[in-house]
Amino acid sequence: MHTGPARSVGTPLTALALVVAVFALVLGGAGAAFAHAGLSGSDPADGAVLKAAPQYVTLTFTESVSFSEDSLRVLSPQNERVNPRPARHVDGKDNTARVELSGKLPQGTYTVAWRVVSADGHPISGAFVFSNGKPSETAAVVATGSPDDTAVGRLYGVFRHVAYSGLALLVGAAAFVLVCWPEAATVRPVRRLLVLGWVALTASTVALLLLRGPYETAGQLTSAFDPAQLGRTLTGRPGGALVARLVLLAAAAVSLRWLALRTADRTGLGGRLRWAGALFASALAVTWAAAEHASAGIQVALAVPVAVLHLLAMGVWLGGLITLLLLLRRRGSDGQEIPASAIGRFSALAFNAVAVLVATGVYQSWRQVGSWEALSTTSYGKTLLVKIAAVVLVLCAASFSRRWTARLGHEASPATATAALMPAVSAPERVRVTQGVGAPTPAAGQEPGGAAEAPAGDGPGDTAEAPRFEADAYRRGLRRMVTAEAVLGVVVLVVTTVLTGTQPSRAAGERVAVASAAEPQAQVVTVPFDMGTANHQGTVQITLTPGRVGENTVEAVVYTPDGGLATVPELRLSLTQDALGIGPLDAKLKNLKGYWAAYDLRLPMPGVWTLNITVRTTDIDQVTVRDTVRITSLPG
Repeated sequence: MHTGPARSVGTPLTALALVVAVFALVLGGAGAAFAHAGLSGSDPADGAVLKAAPQYVTLTFTESVSFSEDSLRVLSPQNERVNPRPARHVDGKDNTARVELSGKLPQGTYTVAWRVVSADGHPISGAFVFSNGKPSETAAVVATGSPDDTAVGRLYGVFRHVAYSGLALLVGAAAFVLVCWPEAATVRPVRRLLVLGWVALTASTVALLLLRGPYETAGQLTSAFDPAQLGRTLTGRPGGALVARLVLLAAAAVSLRWLALRTADRTGLGGRLRWAGALFASALAVTWAAAEHASAGIQVALAVPVAVLHLLAMGVWLGGLITLLLLLRRRGSDGQEIPASAIGRFSALAFNAVAVLVATGVYQSWRQVGSWEALSTTSYGKTLLVKIAAVVLVLCAASFSRRWTARLGHEASPATATAALMPAVSAPERVRVTQGVGAPTPAAGQEPGGAAEAPAGDGPGDTAEAPRFEADAYRRGLRRMVTAEAVLGVVVLVVTTVLTGTQPSRAAGERVAVASAAEPQAQVVTVPFDMGTANHQGTVQITLTPGRVGENTVEAVVYTPDGGLATVPELRLSLTQDALGIGPLDAKLKNLKGYWAAYDLRLPMPGVWTLNITVRTTDIDQVTVRDTVRITSLPG
């Protein structure tokens, strides 16, 4: 929320026009820059057919990358791993990864699957193929989904949003106390807001530190507590930034306790404390900027401080709005309300914060998008358009908030001036008046010989209640607009969190298109069976993914005649290929409470396989049914 004189009502629209103009300037003449690494080359090249087997596979990326022991896998046509040792950098170059291949490789098509962490802390992955001697069918299975589209990735994204929210609450509430209204430090809701921001930021940072390892390696959630993986996280730049953040938060806890003791008598809120708070908030923001988009690409020396300013402005504006909203809705037992002067100071502070947000946001958009076309053709650009629309709505809400603030300030100023200029009224002097015999007794509250005292406030021209009524109305209007502005601010924060985890448009344009081993559709077979009761025939649905040679996942679900899930004491599955005399291969299904599954069924040959399904419906009754499924191989 920001304010100014009544004649500056068009300021938000002017700022918006400036934003559009700057966007046209910087997006129209953008140069090359990107974050998120991309694969720029490989040896062997994608799709290459080699006369002799290579000794190494080398990948080159557009920026520095880090990797774990399982980051680079070379899979044979039979889906067997042929690189016995983990990847390493080539000649100390941080933007390369190389693995050594084992022994003599048979002829056929090989799949290279990789997953590395770019300099901005985000994992990226992909795959390509090459052939030794001549192309062949291959059973290699490579996941082609987004690196963030996993349970760990989604949970990591949630805690990143919680961390941003905690930063906004902590920085915004502290800025409001230190700059706008020091007495707010004694208000319980404001203190609770500071504690809430600290707790949210600390808890989310601990969670991010634990999840960092499985997030980078696409591991299971249970591996978050693996000491070896946690040790690797701590030695990396993202992990180091998270540890530094925890150290700063520990120092903040001590500082907040000291501040609570000092503000008990409203002392200690001087200029030095404001500078200390600014340095602390800046250090917190650096733990983001030094490990995310700003730390990679061009102009890093400029991009990092710009990202710090953007985060601080976001915290001061959004966290301060929430603090102001709490104070506007508060009416203590002593009747103390936030003074109009404090609201005016926050208005000026918020205006400056929004100006910084716009300026730094324009620079970051130019750095990450690069062209008008990318706004509509990339995920990053489309998300950025949503953020711009939300910011426009925020500016509109802010213009209305400013009007209510100006009215409240104008209402408070005359009342204050009038109170200061009014002379002190002395007590009426008691005059002795002679009363005649038989005269009526003076009324209560009336001096003898004088007129009755008029009740306070009944005199002509008394308008003591009118200003108070108008001030309350202005506060209610301001409270409604601040609420709307805060809600829109939360929307902007959510979209910003999504943007920080999305591949920038420039990176998408710079990445070399590489062929990936696409996973085919799953094979689904539904087989009816007799449930042992008259006219009761159930069905068992078998799903094989990816349904081709190599390792497959098998899931089996049993349904009742009416389509509901059925619980059976035992379900067995075996596969045979009669033409070649292979089998039976036991799938070794396990009961997972609602369905049966196996995740390591290996099928050695393509062709038509027979499914032998045994369903035990009671302790003594069972039935075996059969069906067929075609298993395929993906050409190299």
